[in-house]
Amino acid sequence: MTILEGKNICKRYRRRDVSVDALIDVSFSLREGEVLGIVGESGSGKSTLLRQISGLETPDSGELLLAGKPLPAKRTKENYREIQMIFQDAVGSFHPRRKIADSIRETARNLVGPGIEPDWQTLCSLVQLTPELAERYPCDLSGGQCQRFAIARAMAVQPRILLCDEITSALDVSSQAQILKLLDSLHRQKNMSVIFVSHDVAVVRSICDRVMVMYRGRVVEEGTAEAVIGSPREEYTKKLISSVLEVRT
Repeated sequence: MTILEGKNICKRYRRRDVSVDALIDVSFSLREGEVLGIVGESGSGKSTLLRQISGLETPDSGELLLAGKPLPAKRTKENYREIQMIFQDAVGSFHPRRKIADSIRETARNLVGPGIEPDWQTLCSLVQLTPELAERYPCDLSGGQCQRFAIARAMAVQPRILLCDEITSALDVSSQAQILKLLDSLHRQKNMSVIFVSHDVAVVRSICDRVMVMYRGRVVEEGTAEAVIGSPREEYTKKLISSVLEVRT
């Protein structure tokens, strides 16, 4: 079953006399319980697409559908609850002068209802951290711990779709592996649909069911992770994969 669909999404940014087409007729689908990877170099439109899906921005044209129903330009609390986004800068995504627990409470109360108190034991167990750590400030935690709590904040409202924007790129190798393992475990436990944006095709291959390759605001190739990354058809995809392999060797 398709849970999220985009049809001919376009987004143009205007700065003074210069216009930049960030997204050009982007269409995609996300199935229930699926992990969709989006790869491409910097400026390809990956993060811009996530901002349209999350409701942080509004497409200039095109349509987004959640479970077959159009997503409105002005999102409802229910829309925000169903689609949660996790950002690259985990520490910066939390209020620096609030304890982690207070930030998570605020999200839950805003999107679920006043007086809601998250089940801390269950929530922290999900992300493999102790509840005591939630009483600390973001600056007192590691990047990996903050990213786990960012995932916990999203999980507190029980989303149907999780948007992950380069969530491992700011972490060390050990923390990256732990976050990827955690994300894979949560996706399987909760049957969540996930869109995972990354420039690292090796990471995408390890956790994604399907992959969409973007270049200069367009989708240039898509298919199963094994097919796209193992046997790419498009020249740009081949160059992208070879450049990653060169860096790794």
